[in-house]
Amino acid sequence: MQSLKDIVPAASNNIKTKFIVLEKGRIALEGQQKACLALVGDETAAVHFQMWGDECDAFEPGDIIRLENGIFTTNRNNSLLRAGRRGKAEKVGEFTMAYVETPNMSEIRWVPDPGNSKIYVPEAVISPCSWNALSVGESNY
Repeated sequence: MQSLKDIVPAASNNIKTKFIVLEKGRIALEGQQKACLALVGDETAAVHFQMWGDECDAFEPGDIIRLENGIFTTNRNNSLLRAGRRGKAEKVGEFTMAYVETPNMSEIRWVPDPGNSKIYVPEAVISPCSWNALSVGESNY
């Protein structure tokens, strides 16, 4: 399992991690499909998680999710973790998991490494806080 602090943008689906859903945005229609954005975290970092279709109804704050073959992508300065076409997000528990909200990996601007354009490196922090801070510690919804 990969820690959220260790994820970087990539073009391949290979992230295997576990996190707790901290906050969930409203569901919106993106073309013909539902989409929503959530703030998720583990004991090392937080990230914005993009949910599509049935995932929007299946996952709620407090749910612990295991993601397999996930992808962390950057598009127009927005970095999101998502299952993608080949990935799978599955609820494996609820309510109690240690987490932090900083650093938020989605609030880092990622740029190609000058020595290897296939690798991304952090350039700057976009925003110190894009969601309301709850607290560092264990989730006990």
